Amino acid sequence: MLNSRLKALPDYPFPRMRALLSDIAPGDPSGLNMSVGEPQHAVPDFVADILDRERAAYHKYPPVAGTEDWQEAVAGWLERRFSIAPGHLGGDHLVPLSGSREGLFSIGFVTIDRRKDGQVPLVLMPNPFYQPYAGAAIGANAEPYYVNAEADNGFLPDYESLPEQVLRRTALCFICNPANPQGSLASLDYLKKAIRLARKYDFVVVGDECYSEIYDAEVPAGILQACMELVAEGEGDKDNPFHNVVCFNSLSKRSNLAGLRSAFMAGDPVIAGEFRRLRNYGGSPLPLPVYAASAAAWRDEKHVIENRTLYRRKFDLAEKYLAGRFDFSRPAGGFCLWLNVGDGEQATRRLWQEAGIRVLPGAYLARPGQNGVNPGSGYIRLVLVHGEDLLEPALAKIATIL
Repeated sequence: MLNSRLKALPDYPFPRMRALLSDIAPGDPSGLNMSVGEPQHAVPDFVADILDRERAAYHKYPPVAGTEDWQEAVAGWLERRFSIAPGHLGGDHLVPLSGSREGLFSIGFVTIDRRKDGQVPLVLMPNPFYQPYAGAAIGANAEPYYVNAEADNGFLPDYESLPEQVLRRTALCFICNPANPQGSLASLDYLKKAIRLARKYDFVVVGDECYSEIYDAEVPAGILQACMELVAEGEGDKDNPFHNVVCFNSLSKRSNLAGLRSAFMAGDPVIAGEFRRLRNYGGSPLPLPVYAASAAAWRDEKHVIENRTLYRRKFDLAEKYLAGRFDFSRPAGGFCLWLNVGDGEQATRRLWQEAGIRVLPGAYLARPGQNGVNPGSGYIRLVLVHGEDLLEPALAKIATIL
């Protein structure tokens, strides 16, 4: 007998895309897959060196809480990056993860109780959204509540405007910053308002910050940074400034290490403690060599700066071919383009048929919102992960074909 709740999970976007294109031969068999956000830049050399040097440690069971070296490296990076004074983050605030997707899905089991305000709990999420957000809700017997993130609200969900009866039922709330796929940035003021709302209505707010190190001009703010600002302004608990707040980050995008499966959750030590306890039963701790390589990656910024420079050059290319068309906006963060082409499915089929270019229909990343409208239906998402030699001709073809 299968768990009937699984039927409520949204269909994952990529199988839907493959089905959409299954009856079409690609116009160019050597075309480009611009649908999957898999970084293509070089892996830092020192990572392979460390994995090889520490290979003897693969015979040991690794600690669920991470090594002391890993904890110090992650806490140190968070302090430097988000202006958090030393001493506010330690091992009790951290959870190592086998990729952020694992944690973003599992956080629901930690933070969602059976009932909230006497009803089935709600999980707030931006719409479009990263699919594990919905999985976190449904897997923990809650209901996803999709809040449209569209051009008229800066592509950031307006959680403050939600009815009080919705907020009373809310157990968990996701903020993706920088936003995927739109590339918009949440300000510190926006993040502080979300934290106040979470504490007023006693729900947990999650900052998904996996794209935080890929940005153009403005440095993205962090939700833990917003917590510290609130304390400085006389709000919040000085003993636990991260009350009801956690963030997720990863080496996948920052360091081009998607296959290393190395990420973390940080924030409220009460939530982190329960999360570690859960992972004792069903988590997959990082192997000791991976902890060592990850610690070195979090301590090194040189490769991150070089990585960011490469993405900015790709933003330049995108602007060259797409400016003034499809509501193009140079991404403030992340490496996705969110193009308004009128009909995302039709454009996806046409690009595949004429050029062998794969993009993702925006509707597959979203669901009908509270107004019944799917905010992604007119869009396509494409990713700027390939080298400029491949990317430039593909962008030129997209501009011509559409």
